[in-house]
Amino acid sequence: MQPLLKKLVVVILTWEAQMALKRYQPKIIAVTGSAGKTTTKDAIFAVLSDGRYVRKSEKSYNSELGVPLTILGLESGWGSPWRWFLNILKGFVVIARPTDFPQWLVLEVGADRPGDIRSIAKWLKPNIAVITSIPDVPVHVEFFNSPQALANEKKRLAEYLRHDGILVINGDDVHTKNIHKEFESIAVSFGFEGQNAFVATEAGVQYENKRPVGMHFYSNHSNTKLSVSLFGALGKPRVYAALAALAVAEAAGVPQEAAADALRAWAPPPGRMRILEGLKGSLIIDDTYNSSPAAAQSALDTLKELKGFKKKVAALGDMLELGRFSKDAHMAAGKKATKIVNKLITVGFRARATAESALDNGLPEIDILQYEQNEAERAGRELKLTVDKNTIVLVKGSQGMRMEKMVAELIADPLHAEELLVRQDADWKDR
Repeated sequence: MQPLLKKLVVVILTWEAQMALKRYQPKIIAVTGSAGKTTTKDAIFAVLSDGRYVRKSEKSYNSELGVPLTILGLESGWGSPWRWFLNILKGFVVIARPTDFPQWLVLEVGADRPGDIRSIAKWLKPNIAVITSIPDVPVHVEFFNSPQALANEKKRLAEYLRHDGILVINGDDVHTKNIHKEFESIAVSFGFEGQNAFVATEAGVQYENKRPVGMHFYSNHSNTKLSVSLFGALGKPRVYAALAALAVAEAAGVPQEAAADALRAWAPPPGRMRILEGLKGSLIIDDTYNSSPAAAQSALDTLKELKGFKKKVAALGDMLELGRFSKDAHMAAGKKATKIVNKLITVGFRARATAESALDNGLPEIDILQYEQNEAERAGRELKLTVDKNTIVLVKGSQGMRMEKMVAELIADPLHAEELLVRQDADWKDR
């Protein structure tokens, strides 16, 4: 879409979204952070949607354009002026004619550049704001002077809460702790550390028939210990998302037991530490939605924890939008992988630093394979020749690396790739 057309469309759709909010008065939950936004949004949707009419941001509609589209219940027009014109007409219908509008909106709000969240939050004015985490080297940091500057931008969502609003915040990392202190009177924290209002204990991988099937933990809140099982995906970020959803559930009047039941049935979204059956009895951890230094480290920690596999493989694509932090972040991933994997595969020129670091830290050269940016599919074709029932493969990379193409080569059920994998719609496949 041309810049001038986009600017005009944003202005019109934002006005329509504001009018829709004024007319229908839904409760608004806005989710931001530098990692885990989408998973947290989906977990919140899961605990609220039983018996309530709830709408959530689809995919990652979290921008100045995506948020109004979600509020109005519209899809992206992509590069078609005609489709954007139809969206504008549909938006007018939403505000002009009574319709069955959601009682709750669960909206993801992102920040690519300074001012992004403020420009949305000042008219959105959420009832509940959720801040997930802000690691020291988050994605998109290249457009900010420092990670703290990015944290300040995320904080805008809390600053524009309604007068009776609640802030649900990760209480574990240093940046969110600072925000928590500033908004302590309205904040409910969650995490693994004991000072949080919702604390996860005894978290770990859940197994069935000696195969990992998900995560289990106990949520400790108000002197109550609640067992929570999460199926289909792995990793601490999924536990964090579930904790945030439990905190939101309490604020929204959903009983904790009912919320835990909803989380048990919560299906993992594609590309986010999802457990997939691979060829020849192998297992795939599909984490191809996106990547950041903290997320890559967490994924490798999960791979290390898994039991019952003689051969652990990590396929790591470039991590994008890191600016001056890029080389160090890729080298750190290589160093960590050395202690965990039997084979390392890298895709992209930035990830060469990952391979070099792994080699420098003792991983034999024969166990390191390097591919170019557009060779994820080839990497999958070549890896599948060597997998077996004792193999588990972690596949991770930034969105632009299209690492899902590698997973498509490795899964046991390629006929269902559209249901299992991320970025399978026609617009993505045409890119």
